[in-house]
Amino acid sequence: MKKLLIKNIGILATPLGSSARGGEAQGAVQMTKNAWVLAEDGVIAQVGEGTPPAAADAQVLDAGGNLVTPGLVDAHTHLIFGGWRQNELGLKLHGKSYLEIQNAGGGIQSTTNATRLASVEELARKAERALDEMMSFGTTTCEAKSGYGLAAEHELKALQVIRDLDRRHPMDIAATFMGAHLVPAEYKERREEYVRLVCEEMLPLVREQGIAKFCDVFCEADTFTVEESRRILEAGKRYGLTPKIHADEIEAIGGSQLAGEVGAISAEHLIVCPQEGIDSMAKGGTVACLLPATSFYLGADFAPAKQFQQAGVPVAMATDFNPGSCPCLNIQLVINLGCLKYRFTPEEVLTAVTLNAAAAIGMADKVGTVEPGKQADLVLWDAPDLDYICYRMGSNLVRQVIKKGSPV
Repeated sequence: MKKLLIKNIGILATPLGSSARGGEAQGAVQMTKNAWVLAEDGVIAQVGEGTPPAAADAQVLDAGGNLVTPGLVDAHTHLIFGGWRQNELGLKLHGKSYLEIQNAGGGIQSTTNATRLASVEELARKAERALDEMMSFGTTTCEAKSGYGLAAEHELKALQVIRDLDRRHPMDIAATFMGAHLVPAEYKERREEYVRLVCEEMLPLVREQGIAKFCDVFCEADTFTVEESRRILEAGKRYGLTPKIHADEIEAIGGSQLAGEVGAISAEHLIVCPQEGIDSMAKGGTVACLLPATSFYLGADFAPAKQFQQAGVPVAMATDFNPGSCPCLNIQLVINLGCLKYRFTPEEVLTAVTLNAAAAIGMADKVGTVEPGKQADLVLWDAPDLDYICYRMGSNLVRQVIKKGSPV
């Protein structure tokens, strides 16, 4: 039996439980001083305080009186893509909007062109480097979307890359099918045909492939309407895929209301989410997955995080790593922005990037807290307490990442 003992933990900070926490409960984080954690065969066996148990056969890590938290969970990434889009930075600086760039042939379509040209090996090498960087910042579990292929062959290719990486990389990866990211150029005048293609041809193939857990759609002006999004998500449910939805990022066209109506596990972005959408999500049990680094990068408004909290909607936060609107892999920046822009406390922020993020990808029974029976994913920080990692900005404060009971 492989054992790991982490001792001399100054503060062990963790939410508790296996379901998302909303309202005041989001800030309910257990702080244990002078703590220790014992892992056996990749699973947390015991958590305690004071003198640790004798463990002569265990690998011992001394936390040096510093902070330990659960491994962080990045619940929203667009990990698989070809090329980059640094050429769009100048356009943005000259006032071009996200939709203007997209409608001029940039944006998602330009990444789709590059992704279709990339081989499986090229996509995998690029994504693996990204996973390494994410893990260096404390992320131990992430979600990854397809959505830059926008054709059956290339969407399946992206999902295959995700499965291969999940098998060989230390990171746990939850796969999302997002064939409805944009109506591709070749279907621009035949959008109904593309919606039918996603529902009737792509989704059966995705089900047969058996990799994706979720079906996501970009419900937004100039992408997919509410009714098109409903058709796609309901079709996804018929093929065993849990709904997710990009909603209310630029215009409030009804995506957040739809999220609650179809029982989406999470709704993403939500920058301009109206009260009706918040109420629908609360009723439907949907996690609000907010992406503050995207707001920061685009110079956009920040989502009404406190309104979600007041309504009892659990809030998760994620990077939204992608080549256009947020080329950021650093979830520590998300932590900073959660405090500075959403006005969340450090405890609320920790829950947002651990337990609630895990719930947003259906993995809260496995990761997101430090408790017996959970997977032994932890971060040892070069920090005395939780406030410190929220207060410091621009430095990587991770001292050691533990994944499945092994130092990475």
